[in-house]
Amino acid sequence: MDRQHAPSLGLGGQVVIVTGATRGIGRGIAHFLAKAGCQLSLTGRKLERLEAVQRELALLDNEALITRADVADPESSREVAERTAERFGRIDGLVANAQSFRPVTPLAAVSPADIDLFLDTGPKGTLWLMQAVLPHMQKLGRGRIVTMGSAMGNTGAPGYGPYSAAKEAVRSLTRTAAREWGGHGITVNCVCPASVAHRLPPDDDGVRARAFATMYEDHPLGRDGDAEADIAPAVAFLLSDASQYVTGQTLMVDGGGIMRA
Repeated sequence: MDRQHAPSLGLGGQVVIVTGATRGIGRGIAHFLAKAGCQLSLTGRKLERLEAVQRELALLDNEALITRADVADPESSREVAERTAERFGRIDGLVANAQSFRPVTPLAAVSPADIDLFLDTGPKGTLWLMQAVLPHMQKLGRGRIVTMGSAMGNTGAPGYGPYSAAKEAVRSLTRTAAREWGGHGITVNCVCPASVAHRLPPDDDGVRARAFATMYEDHPLGRDGDAEADIAPAVAFLLSDASQYVTGQTLMVDGGGIMRA
């Protein structure tokens, strides 16, 4: 998707933080928002991957700020917000996309470490980020926060218990923030995307590949979502003033996959 084909949503010049921006959905969102003219602050756990995305966006005439960050650490989230505000002078939007993952595990075998990882980087990490950007958005009298949930929270997908629970907690926080912060002109919405191909590890034993293939056997559109072409435009809508009367909502950006539940 090139610049001239990026839809105009009035996002030019908006300052947006995107976490987990080095691959998959986060990277696709970063590319789309760069083409829409946003000023971007990107985070990730690996500096070399951040630098690679930064170089990609430089080819689009976008000078993104990058910060190696751990979303599980409240201080790290505060640093991201402060660096962003110092660099660009404001914070208009947050896309809380980052979420660590562990291999598919039956519920009976889930360990305390599994639960801690998903909760620390999911709902807790999302909350720390929302808290960090809140004062900056309050100062503007406007803000757009987009969180990331999952249809698996509704479907109870086998092997994804901790992940699904964490994502449902993110949706709950989204609704609470929407209720509490709406008076400040801040909208808070959740996107449940279907874009999974990038999650297949190089050494996959076939189990996850078969599971992903099964997902699309009875899928209305019959294909995986593309991070930039399919998922990012919905996120951009929620970041824009076109969605100014939409808050506390969950948008299923899954090609209709939820209808099979």
